[in-house]
Amino acid sequence: MGVNNVTILGGGVLGTQIALQAAYYGFNVTIWLRSEGSIERTKPKIARYSELMLADLEGAKALVGNPMGGFLYPRGLIRSWDGITVEKIDELIAAGRERFANNLTIEIDLAKAVADADIAVEAMSEDPKAKTEFYELLKDKLPEKTILCTNSSTLLPSMFAEHTGRPEKYCALHFANTIWKNNTGEVMGHPGTDKAVYDQVVEFAAAIGMVPLQLHKEQPGYILNSMLVPFLSAAQALWANEVADVETIDLTWRLATGAPAGPFQILDIVGLETAYNINLMKPETQQEGTISNKLSKLLKEKIDKGETGVNAGKGFYDYRK
Repeated sequence: MGVNNVTILGGGVLGTQIALQAAYYGFNVTIWLRSEGSIERTKPKIARYSELMLADLEGAKALVGNPMGGFLYPRGLIRSWDGITVEKIDELIAAGRERFANNLTIEIDLAKAVADADIAVEAMSEDPKAKTEFYELLKDKLPEKTILCTNSSTLLPSMFAEHTGRPEKYCALHFANTIWKNNTGEVMGHPGTDKAVYDQVVEFAAAIGMVPLQLHKEQPGYILNSMLVPFLSAAQALWANEVADVETIDLTWRLATGAPAGPFQILDIVGLETAYNINLMKPETQQEGTISNKLSKLLKEKIDKGETGVNAGKGFYDYRK
């Protein structure tokens, strides 16, 4: 089966980026959203991320001929830096702008959204109950041909496989944020995933400019988040326990490691709702007086004020200035 039609189920930060990335590479892409209100929240994300992608391509022109260009170019948008020219980048910008305009549609009717999908990627919040209910709703609407992937950051596909109605055509395909630059595509099956389906998902990841990273077995958090989540959790625990403030924790990490961003800057990109949901999965979060319980309250306070991260204009840092 060749993949032409891609449906992204959810229009959050990563859902929007996956949709744009697939459209950039010429796939017909539909974003399914729950409501008209969701459309109004997603359209600004589409505009923002498409312009960021094109701006990074524009910026890459200044790297042509620079010895560091091969390390700094947007890897998910330019397949190879070898032999690249300003003219070729201009062609990519023009093609990208055209495809963003013509290859991307939004649909709130779930049956219509998946009616001709070759691959559907579920990109919803880290809520096991909500995912299960959604898969039960979805399974009778998917065509027989459709491969279903989850972009879940921490949950295992085996938790949901039987609820999909197509366990053999279900696996995980996980992306890092700003996928056009950090172009990882972690592919993780469950014991019932058909090997041919797994291989097709690997091919799809490569076709949209990702480097497919194949996991040999299920692992909560895949490769990336198995390392990233404990790091972010440690930083949040320092904050919740009042050891140091956000800015000092971030500064410590940047100075000591040379990293371009600290953990709370990363959390603003990931989104505080995702951090909140991950923290909720810890049993100790329900125990009054624990650090996880205190962290849950602190994150909920910020979320209730609308301070959910970069896309909201404010998270741990203010981006409205």
